[in-house]
Amino acid sequence: MISLSLPSPARLPPPPFRTVNASCQKSSSARNWKHPNFEPLKDRLVRLANAGQLHQAISALDLMSEQGLAPDLVTYSVLLKSCIRTRQFNAGKRVHSKLSESSLELDSVVLNSLISLYSKSGDWVTANSIFQTMGKLRDLVSWSAMISCFAHNGMGSKAISTFIDMIEFGEYPNQFCFAAVIQACSSPENAWVGEIIFGFVVKTGFFESDVCVGCALMDLFARGTGDLGSAKKVFEKMPARNSVSWTLMITRYSQQGYLIDAIQLFVDMVVGGYTPDRFTFSSIVSACAESGLLSLGEQLHSLVIKYRLAFDVCVGCSLVDMYAKCTPDGSMFNSRKVFDLMPDHNVMSWTAIITGYVQSCGHDKEAVKLYFRMIENEYLPNHFTFASLLKACGNLSNPAFGEQIYNHAVKLGLASVNCVANSLISMYARSARMEDAQKAFDLLFEKNLVAYNTIVDGYAKNLDAYEAFGVFNQIEDTGIGVDAFTFASLLSGAASIGALNKGEQIHALVLKSALKSNQCISNALMSMYSRCGNIEGALQVFSQTEDRNVVSWTSIIAGLAKHGFATKALNIFHEMLEVGVRPNEITYIAVLSACSHVGMIDEGWVHFNSMFKEHKIRPRMEHYACMVDLLGRSGFLEEAIQFINSMPFTADALVWRTLLGACRVHGNTELGKYAAERIIEKEPNDPAAYVLLSNLYASTSQWDDAVRIRKGMKERNLVKEAGCSWIETENRVYKFHVGDTSHPQAREIYKELDRLALKIKEMGYVPNTNLVIYEVKEEEKEQFLFQHSEKIAVAFGLISTPTSKPIRVFKNLRVCGDCHNAMKYVTMATKREIVLRDSNRFHHFKDGACSCNDYW
Repeated sequence: MISLSLPSPARLPPPPFRTVNASCQKSSSARNWKHPNFEPLKDRLVRLANAGQLHQAISALDLMSEQGLAPDLVTYSVLLKSCIRTRQFNAGKRVHSKLSESSLELDSVVLNSLISLYSKSGDWVTANSIFQTMGKLRDLVSWSAMISCFAHNGMGSKAISTFIDMIEFGEYPNQFCFAAVIQACSSPENAWVGEIIFGFVVKTGFFESDVCVGCALMDLFARGTGDLGSAKKVFEKMPARNSVSWTLMITRYSQQGYLIDAIQLFVDMVVGGYTPDRFTFSSIVSACAESGLLSLGEQLHSLVIKYRLAFDVCVGCSLVDMYAKCTPDGSMFNSRKVFDLMPDHNVMSWTAIITGYVQSCGHDKEAVKLYFRMIENEYLPNHFTFASLLKACGNLSNPAFGEQIYNHAVKLGLASVNCVANSLISMYARSARMEDAQKAFDLLFEKNLVAYNTIVDGYAKNLDAYEAFGVFNQIEDTGIGVDAFTFASLLSGAASIGALNKGEQIHALVLKSALKSNQCISNALMSMYSRCGNIEGALQVFSQTEDRNVVSWTSIIAGLAKHGFATKALNIFHEMLEVGVRPNEITYIAVLSACSHVGMIDEGWVHFNSMFKEHKIRPRMEHYACMVDLLGRSGFLEEAIQFINSMPFTADALVWRTLLGACRVHGNTELGKYAAERIIEKEPNDPAAYVLLSNLYASTSQWDDAVRIRKGMKERNLVKEAGCSWIETENRVYKFHVGDTSHPQAREIYKELDRLALKIKEMGYVPNTNLVIYEVKEEEKEQFLFQHSEKIAVAFGLISTPTSKPIRVFKNLRVCGDCHNAMKYVTMATKREIVLRDSNRFHHFKDGACSCNDYW
């Protein structure tokens, strides 16, 4: 933190003004004074230029030339300044071309205007060429323009060296020079120079006398050194502030994540009598969007209307983004209304509404429709538009259409832009086409950390954790370094396959890095430990996390729910409400799941009804499915069907699939058949419904119906997902299928299985052959049961893991009733704890009991 408490010395007087010889005019100018049309045409040209009517002004210039009149330097100077002011740089270059064809000898005023023209159009080479040929005509304005040119074109070091050359040349810097060179120092690599120039500014007195210099200094500390405290000190010490300085301070606070401070500054600005402009509102509305402060955002919208800025494109884009991010039920109604009311659109507004639809889950098709409308209205997408559209195609698992959009990006020369290329990788990964994702990654000319993170995340989400860890090793070899997202993706990969050892290794790397207190990583660690079966580890990370957000609370609640600790999950939910953290839709899915896993019907209804009543969260399909699950598991099947019929929208396949699962548990064939028919109506190619219905018939010995369903599946070429279980030992994951003999230790595994079978039968275990869906002899049914993948995985765990550690097994489908019963006996026979994660929840087996209390 810098100190600004030193007394400022008196402002040093500038050196005496040095005159510059005026340019000699050619004799042709004398002829102009005698021509009666010269003055009227010149006056007309100047009026048009000052009014911004450049095309008419240039036409007047052409008319003067046609009549043999030579425009003077004043005429050209006025035209050039008007081109710069209206940012019509091509028109300015045309004027320069005509000026070059004239016989006029240029003075410093015109040359300075030309430097400014080319500087602001991004052509620093031409600007520098003009500056270098000026010689003795260079004045303070020339130097200031050139320093500003280099600063605006990202050439900070060149701007600083030009400032030093100016001082050596004998020029005395003014407020514009200081503002320009300080702007050039507003980057981490040049900030140290900026602090030296800051001392120069204080000594010369410009700090206390000019707002532009103050704003530049604020930016120096906010962007250059990341020291918002010093930036705020500069702001507070400025004797005169205007709307620009307030807006700059608000923007920098917002950009660095100090959103509440930014909002408080805005309130102070308005109370202080300063008028916010389009940039102020754009920045503060964006702060509300990032903070999720919908109510404040709506109040700001009212202020926007009051200040007559409702139709401004810049403000409109921020409002579209704010409503998209803050509306609790994911509705795009208000965002779309703001967009539709905007009289003028540009690529920014189209991109804002498309991105809003993509970010609001379930609106990807509408985003694609808007893309077509954008093209029809002759607006060309930019790289941000394409990035959002490719994400939409990934969400829709429609890579074919994504490839068409990518071809459009190629046509516009935007395919190589990092965010577009990374979105293409992500789209393929989301569509489970990791080969194509890897090809897209390999084709990148320059791979940055975002690209590496995208491919790591893709492998993690596609359950290929070892490829993810392989890419992680590549990142370390390149020396690029890793960030919070890299670790979060790797932790997600470890969690997806239950690789606890890998997860613990990543945790160790996190502790060694400077990211151990990162909120994103803490949340990922909680999820990893929970999903790998170590709920105690998840609770420990949660207790050590100081900066908790809604994701942190939701992660631990969901973890406890999955492990069957519903009371603990609900206690933490109430604690979350007490500390003032507002739950979201995902939080309530976790809460309702907790109630469902242990049959807490009354508590479930209380929380379901409080969603909208207390937090204005409209229940979505997933919340209704949780309630159907809660009622169905508890045996209230009639109440579940009544609840489905009372839903405010048509139930989807998820809801009916949930009911069908409950019907199988309770053996209600008639209602199960009805639910299966509803699923097949909606998703005729989903094999899960056929399998569940076939198993339901088999469990009630209706073999003919079970065979008929299986035969129908075969005719439709529908294949059920093969059941498999896996276990991690010594940093490797071993996967087993039903009757698997592919493992090198298969003989030892089956020997252990035979030993276990005899022992647990002696202890009272009776195989539940009713669960075998094939009509075969009882002995064969028993043999089938002991070949289930989860039993094989447990047997392997018994012969390959230390006796002091729990055996952690993971299964892609729901654990069968017989395996569940057998596991309880195995824990008594072996004195080992078994943790089993199936597709629905965790089961902790210990001393002959399961944490689910046989309710699953």
